[in-house]
Parts: sequence; C-alpha cells; structure tokens
Amino acid sequence: MSHKTKDIDFTTSAVDKKGRKSNLSMFMVMLGFTFFSASMWVGQELAAGLNLGGFIWALVLGGIILAAYTGALGWIGAESGLSLDMLSRRSFGTKGSWLPSAMISFTQTGWFGVGLAMFAIPVAKEILGLEVTPDSMPWQGYVLVAVAGILMTCSAYYGIKSLTIISYIAVPAVAILGTAAMIMAVRNGDAGLVEQFAKGTKDLGIIAGAGLVVGSFVSGGTATPNFTRFAKNAKVGLWTTVVAFFIGNSLMFLFGAVSSIYAGGNDIFEVMLNLNLFYMAILVLGLNIWTTNDNALYTAGLGLSNIFGLSKKTMVIISGIIGTVAAVWLYWNFCGWLNVLNCTLPPVGIILILHYFCNRGKDVAEKAVDWSAIIGVVAGAVVANLVHWGFASINGMVVAALCWGIGQAFNKK
Repeated sequence: MSHKTKDIDFTTSAVDKKGRKSNLSMFMVMLGFTFFSASMWVGQELAAGLNLGGFIWALVLGGIILAAYTGALGWIGAESGLSLDMLSRRSFGTKGSWLPSAMISFTQTGWFGVGLAMFAIPVAKEILGLEVTPDSMPWQGYVLVAVAGILMTCSAYYGIKSLTIISYIAVPAVAILGTAAMIMAVRNGDAGLVEQFAKGTKDLGIIAGAGLVVGSFVSGGTATPNFTRFAKNAKVGLWTTVVAFFIGNSLMFLFGAVSSIYAGGNDIFEVMLNLNLFYMAILVLGLNIWTTNDNALYTAGLGLSNIFGLSKKTMVIISGIIGTVAAVWLYWNFCGWLNVLNCTLPPVGIILILHYFCNRGKDVAEKAVDWSAIIGVVAGAVVANLVHWGFASINGMVVAALCWGIGQAFNKK
C-alpha cells in the first residue's frame, strides 16, 4: 500500500487546523519576515533628510499605511488558510493567477540573490580584507555566496517548519545584539540622538519620508498570506502582522539611521565592526539576511509551483540556484529594476483584498482569466512607476482598484 506524503506547506489547499502554528511561532515568523537588511538603507536616507522628530513621524505615518495593507492581507491569509497564489486563482482566474505568481516569484528570487551578495560582499571586504568592485569579485567572495545560497535554499526547502526554527534563532539574536550595538554607538558618539540627527541638509519632507517607509516593504508585504495562513485565526493573523511590521521595520530603520549618523556606514554591521564586535557583526548580518531570504525563496517556490504545477520544494531549489548563480550580478545591476518591480505588486494585493471581502462567504466560480484584475494590475503598475506624486504604491493601488471595480460592475450587467 502506498502512502502519499502530506504536504506540510499546503501548496494547493487551505491550511487545516492541525497545520496551524502557535501565536508565538507566528509572531516570530512575521518578525523574521520584516527583518530586511535593505530597510537599513532606507533608514540611512531618512536620517540624512529628516531630524529626529521628522524621522519618528515618518516611521509612524508610513508604518500605519504599511500595517493597514499587510494587516488586511494577514487577516485574509489566516481566515482563508490560503496562500497568495491560491487567493490569486480566485481573484485573477486559474490562468490569470500566473501573472501575480510570476511577478512575486521574479521579485523574490531577485531579492534572494541580492541578499546573498549583501552578506558575501561586506564580509569579503571588511573581514577578509578583499577588494570588491562592480567589475571584480575575488573567488573567496563567490565561495561565500555559494555557501550562503546552499544553506538558505536548504532551509527554505523544508518549508514553514524550517522558517519557524530559523526565526526563533534569528529574531532574538538580531534584535538584542543589534539594539545593544546601537546603544553602544550612541554612547560612544560625540552627541546625542537629537543633535546627531540635526546634522546634514535635512531636505526630506515627512510625507516623502513616509513614502520611503511604505515603499521599503510594500512589495514583500504582498506575500503576507503565505505565512499568516498558518495562524490560529484571523485576529492572530492581523495582530501578528501589524505588530511585527511596526517593530521589525522600526528596528531596521533605526539600525540604518544610527549606523549612518554615528559610523557613516550603511547598516548595523558596520557599526559593530567599528565597535570591534567582528564575530557578532557576521552573526547579526547573516541571521538578518537569512530570515528574509528564506521567506523570499519560500514565496518564489509557491508562486512558480502555481505556474508550472511542480512541487514547491522543486521550485525552491530551482529558484535558489538561479538566485545564487546571479547574486553578484543582481547586487550590482538589478537593485534599481527590483525597486521598479516593487511598484507592480501593491496593485495585486489590493485586488486580492477587494475580491476577498466583496465575495466573503459567497460561492464564486473560478474563471480562467479575470481581465479586470489583469488590466488593474498592469494599469496600476504603470501609474505607480510614472506618477511621481504622493505614494507610488498607493497611486498604483487606487488605479488597480478602480479598474477592477469598473470591470466587476460591467460583468454584473
């Protein structure tokens, strides 16, 4: 008698009661999800353009917008038990869902590769003393990329259980060590936070700063249902997402800001190096990137599985290989393009939200393609990238929502 192996990641079905995780596990997974090293770069920009008061207001305003968007997706994921891709099948159609799946898979594989290089390049330069430029990468750097890529791909391969374990290890370590290093940097500095933040041109408005906060994670945040579907219920999915985004993002922005104004560096890694905490610096950098990279690769695997019909594990391996091989090139050549692509995902999220709540409790037949959803995403992405007023992601969501709403009204007639 053959026994079918249970899919613990529920790739094509809703997570059942036995598959749900504890509240603490969900909180750790969501915190690990928001521990994104690239957010430190945004913190550096905020510190350069805002004083301390403006910095805090930008975090609060941007955090509220981001929490509302990801919180709604967190609720939907937990209540339905469905992944982003399975929800897309309902709102975009069985074949129409290939568009959002392709978009999320492409961006997350790209960020996975960038994350590998964000670990390997600083370690190669600062720890190994190697010269690294856009045109030259010593072989030791490629070895670091390969080792990190293999380890992170392996943990993503084992799915939500592995993601949970990594989060339990990484979240406390990054939060405690990073915060300790930040406090030490402030104490060793010549001025307090208020005085240090006051230095510089300060030519960034609070609204523009909040826009940077929103843009830093609104793309990855679209994948929130992939993780909150394992929450006990919708309320848990909501609060773990909202609290995690406020805490996790705020910490990353603070790490980046303090690094910039006290050490002149990009992130807390350089602060820890300046404090002679070499091994702690490597540990914090590696764990910080590991949590986000695992979530990114896991999301890419689910998306590609929806498109090609292969198992999530198979697609994680393929995505991991592509991201690892292209990591250094992606780091030097693709960050700008990835930021452009980030504007394409919020329109996907708002359509998922609208479709879910407008059809909540109804038995809606799946289509092959819902063209109003497809047009909404395309139009929203174009507007988000071309209109330089207000919040790019919100502009895209408004246009996508209008296109989808008009299309739904037309279909009912």
